[in-house]
Amino acid sequence: MHNTTGFTLTGFRITRELGTVRGIVVRSRSVIGNFGASIQTLFGGDITLYTELCERARQDAYERLCQHAAALGANAILGLRYDATEISPGVTEVLCYGTAAQVTPA
Repeated sequence: MHNTTGFTLTGFRITRELGTVRGIVVRSRSVIGNFGASIQTLFGGDITLYTELCERARQDAYERLCQHAAALGANAILGLRYDATEISPGVTEVLCYGTAAQVTPA
């Protein structure tokens, strides 16, 4: 699946736009994970437990986006974006969205 944050894809011609597609994941860290992250905050620096959680949530949202696009017959996603919303303390929604398209080499 080709993808870009832009609205054109260098080296390709957009032959058909198929509409908005999205991938959504809602995640929380376990009580034990939150405790471990709290310990890391005492020492400063990268809080790796949260970094890993965020990376995994983004990857899962992206994979769901690609599945949604493929189901529509797309081979590219244009205008790819991420958004995150805290639903409740410790629970976050990660949304990955863009425009599904069919592209051919230019």
